[in-house]
Order: sequence, then structure tokens, then C-alpha cells
Amino acid sequence: MGHHAGERIANERKIAGLTQQALARRTSYSLSMVKAVEQGREVASPGFLSAASRALRITPEQLTGAPYDDGKPLSNAINNLSILLAEGRYVRAIEPGPIAEIDADLQAAQRLYRSDRTRQTIELLPDIIRRLHGATRELTGDGQARAYTLLASAYVLAEWSVRRTGHLMLALPALDLADVYAPLASDTHYGAFAALARARVLTHYGESDVATQLIDSAISAADDSRAGLVMAGYSHLAGAINEARKLNHAAAVDHVQAAREYASRTGETDLYMTAFGPLNVDIHAHAIELESGDPHKAALEGAQLTYTADAPPTRVAHHWQDNARAWLMSGKPDKALAALNKARTAAPQQTRLHPAVRETVYGIAAAQRRQSDSLLGFASWLGAAL
Repeated sequence: MGHHAGERIANERKIAGLTQQALARRTSYSLSMVKAVEQGREVASPGFLSAASRALRITPEQLTGAPYDDGKPLSNAINNLSILLAEGRYVRAIEPGPIAEIDADLQAAQRLYRSDRTRQTIELLPDIIRRLHGATRELTGDGQARAYTLLASAYVLAEWSVRRTGHLMLALPALDLADVYAPLASDTHYGAFAALARARVLTHYGESDVATQLIDSAISAADDSRAGLVMAGYSHLAGAINEARKLNHAAAVDHVQAAREYASRTGETDLYMTAFGPLNVDIHAHAIELESGDPHKAALEGAQLTYTADAPPTRVAHHWQDNARAWLMSGKPDKALAALNKARTAAPQQTRLHPAVRETVYGIAAAQRRQSDSLLGFASWLGAAL
């Protein structure tokens, strides 16, 4: 069987000279949970991985093995984006052309990201960003401010894309550059938008206090415009996950309830690429129940999620990935595999590259007395050795 995160945690814990009891104390999880994760009987949740990696002084990616190899086209795209991010503020700008054309190209890249074609998004971004830098140097006044708005948006999209593909180290320079250009943008919401992207990375690494500060400041800065309502609601969803990862279930529920109130006023929208609305609030409600509440409730209620055909496929897939983990934690490995196949159908690229999917597959294999052909087929597609 392939190396699951629990095995890596056990190895790193021994290298660090810690007992299971000591790791349990440092992570604020129970001793029984530490034992179950190390033995592969429980899937390491994102919150557990964050806490364990901090306690062991390593990154979560060292425990999950991410990023995963998805072929030369993705490697080439990541390499080109890495060069761009390494250039930072000294970027090699190119002839911009009309700003309206760059705007249209950025929107096309955003649609690719939303429709689970993240590699294609990454392929397009360097050219778009170089043209935007050219525009900021050629334009003045309102035109320049618009170019800076698009530039901040493009760097946030770059951060989202590299994080989705598991290249977390590239997220950090992308965030720094988004922070540089957001204050120069004509849209004042981009400062909060960039801060929320940073908060999500901090949550991933288990630094919840600074993440909380950024989230709270974004909520406070939101105005009563529709854009402000979307930003406030989206901030509350980020806050819900941050609190759930800390196992503060009551605070996570409060954030979801606040987001639900904003969603009732905004309806479904993809403003700022947030996919914010009642559906996303429902998805987060199930996610926090799984992370810090009752996994069996998350499994049962999450399985009943309804959505329209135009729902963002990557959001839907992420829900089914969570639902699979909930079913596995409820002792139903067959239902877990069925949920993973729903995720694969909705957004195959995202599902293939997400660490939680691989961990859930290892957990299903450990729970099944005999590995089914359907599980072996899924694992083969994933590139995971059972």
C-alpha cells in the first residue's frame, strides 16, 4: 500500500523524539485520534495535518506528498509561472495591447479555473500578467488604476491555481505581489480579497491567529454595496473553516450563520471568483460539521445536497470529496467511494490533485476486507499505489 499521511506522521514523530501522547498534547487532538491516524484507521483531516505539521516543524506537504506528478504539460506550466513569480516587481513586461482585450483574456482564464481546467489557467497567466505590467507602465490615471485592479486579480488567481495543484511554495510570492498591487487598484475591495487569500494559506499551515486577524479586518472593511456584501459573506466562510480547523465548532457555526444572512441578500454570484451564495454556504456548513462537529451528520446531510446544473463544478467536487471522508469516518467505505466518484465526475483534475482524495482512498483500502475492482480502478486513475 502507498504511504499515507499517518505513516509519515508516525515516522516524523519518531524522528522528533515524541511519543504519541506528546503529539496529541501538541496538536490538541486525542491520543486515540493520533493512534488511529498513524495506523491508517482514520483519515488525517486537513486540520489534523496542519496541527501535526506545526508540532513536528515540517510542512503539511511533507506529510501528504503533494504536489503530485500530473505530467509534463503541468510541469511546463508551473515552471513558466515560477519564472514570472521569481521576477517579482522586476517582471519583464511586454506590449500590452488594448486593456479591454487583457480583461477579456483574464476573464477567460478565470472561467477555465472555475471549470476545473487549472493547468490551462496556469498556462495563460504569465502572458496576461506580463501584458498587464506593460499596461501599468503605459497608462495613466483611471486606465492605470484599472490595470492595477486586473493585476491584483491575476496574482490572486495565480495563488489559487498553484495552491489547487499543490505547489504551496509558489503561493507565497503570488500573495506578496497581490498585496503590492491591490492598494493601487481602482476597486478598493482587492485589498481585502488578497488578505483573505493569505488567510486561507495561513489556515492551511495552522497559523489561525493571524488568519483570524485578516478575516476580521476584511469583514470590518466591507461596505453595503453588493460587492461589499459578497466580500463580507465570503470572509465569514473563510472564518468558518479557520475556526473549524481549530476545533472551535461554535465559532465556525456562527460564521456560517452570518454568511447565510449575506447570501440571502446577494443570491448566487461569482463576483471576485467567490462562487458565493446559498449553495456555497450549505457546502461550508457540511464541511465544518465534518471538521469539528459530527462526521455522521456531515455524511447523511451532505449526501442530500442539491444544486443546479450550472453550479461551479470545482465547488461541487470539493463537497463530494468532503462527503467521502465523512462516510469513511462513519464506517461506510462503499459510500465513501461512491462520493469520490461523484467528485471525479464533477471536477476530475481537481480531484486527482487533491491530497484529501488520496488519503480517503488509502482509508477505504484499509477499511475494506478485500479491495474491490472499483477501488483499484479509482486508485489507478489517481496514480496511488494500494
